[in-house]
Amino acid sequence: MKFVKKMICAAAVAACTMGTASAAPVLNDWVFNPTGSGFDNGQVINEYLDVNGNAFIELTSSGANSFTFKESAVFNIQQADSNGQLFPLNYAGGNITATFEAMGTGTFNGAFSFTGGTIKMYQNPTNGQYGSTEGYFGANLGNLIAEFNVLAGGGGLVDASGSPINNGQVTVLASAAPGMLDAGYFFTGEGKDLSGSSVLSFAFTNANTLGRPTDRLVDEVACQFGGFQGPGCSGGSYANAPGQYFFLGTNGQFKLAEGAEVPEPGSLALFGIALLGAGAAVRRRKNAA
Repeated sequence: MKFVKKMICAAAVAACTMGTASAAPVLNDWVFNPTGSGFDNGQVINEYLDVNGNAFIELTSSGANSFTFKESAVFNIQQADSNGQLFPLNYAGGNITATFEAMGTGTFNGAFSFTGGTIKMYQNPTNGQYGSTEGYFGANLGNLIAEFNVLAGGGGLVDASGSPINNGQVTVLASAAPGMLDAGYFFTGEGKDLSGSSVLSFAFTNANTLGRPTDRLVDEVACQFGGFQGPGCSGGSYANAPGQYFFLGTNGQFKLAEGAEVPEPGSLALFGIALLGAGAAVRRRKNAA
């Protein structure tokens, strides 16, 4: 019960702060058309797009107990709301993918946050290329349909080696100005095309250290995409080096909000935490019932 009260409190504070920045709440029952053919042929998204993929993290010590980091990640997006209904594109051939590049700062055995970066979403009409050697692990092929700028904030908790705590929640906050989303793909539930709006995105992922990444993943994501020059790229065999570099396996949710202005990083982060916590509280109560 205390947990629920805390989340309600956080949500209330965040909502007030967000109101001063003229940002709309997160969208529910919005519409995504993975083929870009308009609102009428789209799929209603209750809350979020499901994302899953892998990330390569490089850490650089910046003090006695602090670090900076660079993250290079690839994602596949096949369905929404964990409903098991693949987007029509996946049946007809092709898929929706994304790349993620970001940097940030953190404290060992403490927390980390992002300072900037880019999320790019692609519609690839050719099926079966995600996970291949085409492009970067097949994640950056086809039509670039959306681009978001990662905002300062977000992040999560890390252990003494700088790795997110086991199954740790990681929050990414980003924004897209008008024109950064292609027309025909993203709509409000009322049919408004979001390509002409300012849009906020909230990505919540569960991150776990990937013990043995495949050689292809190392070559495609670390060496080619991330520009890594260590073992596995410049000779020798790759192995995670805690405190220096490692791979993560990730899966999570990607949500949108339509807003006229981008809120301050602090209020946006609080809003994201409140959303995540409120969802967890609802799930707990459902499970208890």
